[in-house]
Order: sequence, then structure tokens, then C-alpha cells
Amino acid sequence: MGLVAVAALYYWWSIAQLQPPIKLGLLHSKTGAMAVAESGMIDGEIMAIEEINASGGLLGRPVEAVMSDGRSDAATFAAEAERLISTEHVVSVVGCWTSASRKTVKPIFERHKHLLIYPTPYEGLEQSPNIIYIGAAPNQQILPALKWGLDNRGPRVFLVGSDYVWPHAVNAIIKDSLAPLGGQLVGEEYIFFGSAKVDAAVAAIKAARPDVIFSSVAGDSNGPLYRALRAAGVDAKTSPVVSFSVGEGEIQSYPIADLAGHFVAYNYFQSIDTPANKEFLRRFHARYGADRATSDPVAAGYFAVHLWAQAVRAAGNTDTLAIRDAMLAQSFDAPEGIVSVDRQTQHTWRPVSIGQINPSGQLDVVWSAARAIRPVPYPNSRTRAQWDAFLAELYQRWGNTWSNPVEH
Repeated sequence: MGLVAVAALYYWWSIAQLQPPIKLGLLHSKTGAMAVAESGMIDGEIMAIEEINASGGLLGRPVEAVMSDGRSDAATFAAEAERLISTEHVVSVVGCWTSASRKTVKPIFERHKHLLIYPTPYEGLEQSPNIIYIGAAPNQQILPALKWGLDNRGPRVFLVGSDYVWPHAVNAIIKDSLAPLGGQLVGEEYIFFGSAKVDAAVAAIKAARPDVIFSSVAGDSNGPLYRALRAAGVDAKTSPVVSFSVGEGEIQSYPIADLAGHFVAYNYFQSIDTPANKEFLRRFHARYGADRATSDPVAAGYFAVHLWAQAVRAAGNTDTLAIRDAMLAQSFDAPEGIVSVDRQTQHTWRPVSIGQINPSGQLDVVWSAARAIRPVPYPNSRTRAQWDAFLAELYQRWGNTWSNPVEH
């Protein structure tokens, strides 16, 4: 680097020190049942912020990550969302994993006319003017996985999920689509959120002998579930699990013998062979270590921050709603390929793949969509009013919360 370039860089750095940072809230679980899952998403977001600052920041100002721990608890997420907006004065928030946490903070963002950027694949059935949905809608993960499972594993389907809004909605979407696709429901079980008590669900699965198990089990319950399935003789060759939530990072946390042979449906895998992904992996491993696995949540958190940064540059200011409007015109060359925000739905166009867990803990891609899929948040098996009524009934049944408060 020449003297002129060094002088220019020092000048920018000096000016930047006089400018207040642009505060970006990161609202995730660093403790509790979702900590393992959400830790990778945090890493992707932090890496993106570091890259943005290394390239000069935004609008001549550095970006400051304001980290907040939702503690895997919806009420805590709500309190922390309020604090980030009202006390920390962040200009936007990237965060939440579970739909229970997102739905609990949604009214707070709407009341403040603030912006939440949500990176996690979810059940759809929602559109808020104050949320950009980075994660997959049902037609970008759940329904392609169902079609693949029926075509390649067989018609007899068992549904297992954690006992909160996301799995119940996912399973309703699947059940609506089973008959048209030639499938048959042979069982449905729920596990209390974060619980290791999986024996009843595993016994029901073993008795039903399904061709394929679709799992919307989230967080720490996954380890006990896979361990109990293996102990019960539920073999991946005859009754494989297709998970909607277990990525490479979580796979590293469990004995690989419990998971090998099962499947995952996600929009990004570490094994994707593209130049953009290879470069992303190089930077990620340089930052976090060669043994660290990436995953869909890592990649989604990473490009969510970069989409937000592009929107700040396009807006030319840090007004929250100006950033929101600018995000609707953004695309980014993400590790999985080009992702674009859909102006009509505020969701992103995403590809989807099915991967099989191999003995080394990686995912071998067995099927991929040919191109990125347009998001459809509301499956057409019911009207929007009917889906809203379905969600309202769950909420009321659980005492005006988004998760079953009673462990059976």
C-alpha cells in the first residue's frame, strides 16, 4: 500500500472516530434451549459486520453490533426488543429464531414502526410491514421436502415437532398437502419445547413404522430424539428423519452415529460447490477456525446483514423506514447463490436442497431446486382468513402465548 493510500485510510479512520457508530441490534439466544442453534447465526452476523467495517463502514461511520440475549424465552425476547429500540436506539434489529419469539416481538416492532430482519426458515402465514423475512417460506422448504420424501421414501408419513407455533403450523401445511400428493399420515407427536422427554414420541414412531419422518423439533430436544430413535431401532434406511432445523453446526454437537443417514431440508449447505461459497468458507474458517461448520442459519445471518448494509447505503441515511424501503430493492451474491428481496411479500427468493448426513458430519446433496424459488408465505390450501383463524386458535389454546406452556 502506497503512502497516499495509507494517508487516505488514516484520514477516513480519524473522521470515523468522530462519528457515532450505526447501531445494529442482534437479538438471539446465547443461553437456553436454542443457544447451540443460534450461536452460529450470531457468528455469521458478526463476521458480516466485521467485513463491512473493514471496507470503510457505512455512510462514513462504523457499524456497532449491540448484542442481546433472548435466553430462549419469548418474554425475554420481547423485553430485549423493547430495550434495543427504546434504550439502545438501534436503527434495525437482526434476530429471533423460533416463531414464538418472532411473534412475541412483532407487535413491539410494529408499535415503534421499527425494523426486524428475520433470518430463519419458518412456517409463513405472516406478513408485517416491519419485518423482512430472510428465511424460507413454506414453499421454499417444507413443501419441496414433502414432495421429495413422498417420491423417494414412500407414502407413510409421521410428523414430530416441538410443541409451539412453528411445528404446529408446519404440520398443518403438510397435512393439507398429503392427500393431493398421495401421502398418508400415520402419526403426529409433539415434544415440549427444549425437553429431553422424547420416549413417548419415539415409541409412537416405532409402532407406526413410517416410510419417512418429518421433524420440526427445534433446539436441544434434537440430540435426545436422534439418540432415542437409534436406541429404539428406528433405522435411517427404513424410516429416515427429514429435519427442517438441524444444520451442520448442530450436527457437530451430537454423536454422528445417531444422525448418519438421516436427511435435512435447507436452503444452504456447507458442501455447495460454488465459487461464492468457497470464498465464504475460506473467510469463515479464517475467522472461526478450520474445524467450524457453517450452516443455513450461519449463511442467512451473514447475508441478512449484508442486505441491510446495502439498504443503508441506498437510503443514504439511518432512518429505519427508509432502510426498510431500500431493502425491498436489494439482491446479494450469497454463499447459496443470488438472493433477492421480494417487494410484494418482504420475503427473499431462495433455492432449496435436501442433504443426507454422512459419517463425517457433512451433508451430501441428494436433490436441489433448479433455481431460486419465489416466496409464497400463505399456502393456497386455505384462505388467508382461515390460516389467521388457525393461528388465533393456537394462541388462545395456550393462554395467549405462542408456545404450549404445559409439559405433558
